[in-house]
Amino acid sequence: MWVPVAGLPSLLALSALTRGGRFCILRFGAARRKDVLAGNRRGLSDIHPQLLSNVGFGKSSSRVYRCRSEIKRYITSPRLAETLVQILQGKGDASQPILECNPGPGILTQALLGSGAKVIALESDKTFIPQLESLGKNLGGKLEVVYCDFFKLDPRSRGIVTPPVMTSEMLFQNLGIEALSWSKGSPFKVIGILPTKSERNTLWKIFHDLYSCTSIYKYGRIELNLFITEKECQKLLANPRTPNLYQALSVLCQIACGIKVLNKLPWSSFETYTTNGQLEKQKHRELVEQNMCLIQLTPHRDLFTGNLTPFNYDVFFHMLRQCFMKRNAKLVDHLHSLSPIDALHILKQIKKNKNVKVIDMYPQDFHRLFETIECSKEDTCKWLYDDFMEDVIL
Repeated sequence: MWVPVAGLPSLLALSALTRGGRFCILRFGAARRKDVLAGNRRGLSDIHPQLLSNVGFGKSSSRVYRCRSEIKRYITSPRLAETLVQILQGKGDASQPILECNPGPGILTQALLGSGAKVIALESDKTFIPQLESLGKNLGGKLEVVYCDFFKLDPRSRGIVTPPVMTSEMLFQNLGIEALSWSKGSPFKVIGILPTKSERNTLWKIFHDLYSCTSIYKYGRIELNLFITEKECQKLLANPRTPNLYQALSVLCQIACGIKVLNKLPWSSFETYTTNGQLEKQKHRELVEQNMCLIQLTPHRDLFTGNLTPFNYDVFFHMLRQCFMKRNAKLVDHLHSLSPIDALHILKQIKKNKNVKVIDMYPQDFHRLFETIECSKEDTCKWLYDDFMEDVIL
């Protein structure tokens, strides 16, 4: 079984052959036209953004970071904060440090500290940093405040990054957090509220990092406790019984993680930070009527096998995206464009008939399909690409 640990080896060399204008993809990943022209851009690429050498850890940057262009929600009710802490304490190891993402005024931070937890507050808005730092006085190091945007760790763009945008390597090196092997679990857990405007892209980035064992997932099976909109939560939990919500991200999430809905709260339970420097209730009706769900995502210990690894995860991504582009089509029609292997034989092996549609396949069925094709001995060429999966991570 594949067991990713800190310091993953460099990406294995890929073999790509052309056949009728297509790329023939061997089992350790996917070759794309962009890879040939622009260099390796996969999740395990050797290309990483670099932190400015003259920028101190946790100190301000000369670059203006426009965090207020995004609507950010904050928990400002002490009673609600205490309730959430009770829920979180009952769902994991109390000795693990907690990375709190964009804590804002620090109401939840106070409740976490009051429970005895060690908190690392990653705040992207300088306005709140002095207030957060004051909470940590006389607590013997129980609170550490860092000027950092957790949801923008390890940006895909090349070049120099400055706080609050950071690399995970720099962040955790300075925090003294060491990686654990995949089988041993997580050196910390995370709680935060997904940014509204980029909720979908942020989820794609999270699962890209998870499947490729990059960013925070180089450090172990990190547990995430995230507030997301109820609609997005329903999509992550969807399956063929809820076809209107079912999509590729549903499959990726359910295959990779154990998912628990820990709480559901109305939007009115949160407040937003506005450009005048004040906290005020959200006045937009469409947002007020939404619910927010606190979900817990715990990566499966047995996610990686001999057939699904951090080296070929992108083939699995491509297979799902290709299939869900025509969700009501027969699976066999997609298989003809995805693989040169006998599609009917593959369907027989996974115990599906030739008329099964994409929308009828459960997440476990897609996983079994991928594993079956990867295990096939019919041909050294497993996958064919007519199109190339575009990056979905901003």
